[in-house]
This record gives sequence, structure tokens and C-alpha cells, in this order.
Amino acid sequence: MHRRVITFSRNVFLPLTTVCINRCGYCCFRTPVGEGCIVPPGEVLRTLEGGAALGCTEALFTFGERPGAVPGFAAELAKLGYADILDYVYDLSLAAIERGLLPHTNAGILTYEELDRLREVNASMGLMLETTADVPAHQNSPGKDPAVRIEMIENAGKLSIPFTTGVLIGIGETMEDREESFRVIRDLHRRYGHIQEVIVQNFCPKPGTAMEGMPVPGTDEICAAITLAREILPADVAVQIPPNLIDASRLVRCGVNDLGGVSPLTIDYVNPEHPWPQLDELRRVAGDAELRERLCIYPQYIEKKWYSPRLQSLILRLAERLAASGRDCGA
Repeated sequence: MHRRVITFSRNVFLPLTTVCINRCGYCCFRTPVGEGCIVPPGEVLRTLEGGAALGCTEALFTFGERPGAVPGFAAELAKLGYADILDYVYDLSLAAIERGLLPHTNAGILTYEELDRLREVNASMGLMLETTADVPAHQNSPGKDPAVRIEMIENAGKLSIPFTTGVLIGIGETMEDREESFRVIRDLHRRYGHIQEVIVQNFCPKPGTAMEGMPVPGTDEICAAITLAREILPADVAVQIPPNLIDASRLVRCGVNDLGGVSPLTIDYVNPEHPWPQLDELRRVAGDAELRERLCIYPQYIEKKWYSPRLQSLILRLAERLAASGRDCGA
């Protein structure tokens, strides 16, 4: 009998800006335009170098959705010599590759052309579907229109981009909505084969937000959602939970097989009140399963060569390194 495997990635988390056009009812990540609203290149490079020294293999670039549409942001970005935030993340992705880290960008809604361009310098990319339901939490967030998000996930499939998506549990959706969300993701994967992992993430109320008083989904409710995901999603799609947000050691028994990106250097900027578990804690969470480190691009996509030629040597080198050190990524 094969021992069960639970995977994770070692990363640095780089939120390039928290300026965002959306105003979600649960978010404390978004901030207004102002001095210092964009992380300067020197700070990013120091983080990349620090992460590389600690054995990280992934540079997770995130930022608020369409910050350039927010008045005043373009002027702040121009101080760094850029007219578009995507030009900035492209250059920083090159810097990550030079330092031995594979870029994974989650930039909110992107067009087909923007995805195609960033694919050159990203080993994988992501966008949370969150829910297919129209919920009050998203009423002031044009980028959270389910149809818009589904279209982007589909475009990533057309471009053969190894992709991460997921659902957010507890933002006003029903169990039927969750089922529909998983079925939409399943159908996209059946069509294009590009969904490598689906995150089942619990809503965490933040003080000062419109939803600070909303009830928190309990472990049983999250377990039911994970079980539903595992029943609906194909076997080659990993079901992931963020191990810093809930009782992960219990939830791995519900069908979880990935613990996402965990950083030895940077905090979870979206949920700063929840520290990342370190390696010993991840081993405890995994229980009797084998805990195995992976790259941000899953083994099946390495085998299929779903990556840009400029990433090939780094991907293969890192895969070899993990295998040789016992941190087998399965490639």
C-alpha cells in the first residue's frame, strides 16, 4: 500500500502593491494610493536573495487588482520608471529567475494577451474563483464578477498555463453555490487540463471591514467543502488548504493533499494575524502521510513541458535539487 503524500512549496510572498480597484466586504489588504504604496525594487531584490538563501523555490507575486485604474497610482509607479504594473512584475520575475526562484503571479484579472506575456517569465499563475454566486461581499468589486473570473481561468487553459484557483468559504455563498463552483472548475480542467490545485480557503473576519461581524465557518463546514471538492474534482487536481488559517491537522483527513506555499521569511500579508507554520509543524499536520516539498509547477506539467524555454533550466535544476535532498517534488 502506498503511503499518502501531502505536498507544500517553500516561497517568498511579495505583495508589490495593496492598491486595488475592488472593495470587497471582507478585505483588509487593500489600501489607498500614497507614498510607499508600491514595494520598491531594492526591497524586492533583498527578499528574493534572502529567500534563495533559505532554500525557497518560489517567488509569489501578488498585488491589488488593476491598481493602475485607481487615481494617483500611475504617478507613484512612474517614480519607479514604469508605466504599467505588469511591466514591473515582468522585470521582477526575471530578477527572481536570475536568483534561482520560480515566479508565480496572482495579479487579479488579466487579459489573454497579458497572461500570454507573463507566461514567458512565470512557472505557474493563479486566480481565486472564490464563488460562482453573486454575493453582497462583492457588490463593489467589478473584478469579482464570476463570469469575468471564469473567462480568465479559461484563457489560462487556452495558453497551457499551470494554474491555481480556489473557493472562499463563508462569504455569503451556500453549499449549492460551492458545489457549482467546484463543477465549473472541474469542467474547465476537463477542457484544458491546466488546473493543478484548488484552494479551499475559510473566510477570516477582519476588524474594520464590512464583514467583521460575520460568522466564521467551522472546521466541520470546511471539512464538508473539502470532501465535496474531492468528490467533484478529478484525481490529478490537488485540494489545498492554507495551513495557517484553520485546524489543518484535522482537515488533511478530509481529503487535503497540499498545504500550499509556506514561507520561512515573509508573512501572509493577506492574513497577517496568522503566522505560517514552519517545517516541524507541517510534519505534525501531515500526520502519518509523507510530507514532500514541491515546486510551484506540479510534476505532471514539468513532464509535459508546460513552461517557457527561459524557465527550463531552472525548473529542471530545482526539481533535481529537491529530489537529491529528499525534498522530492516528484519530477
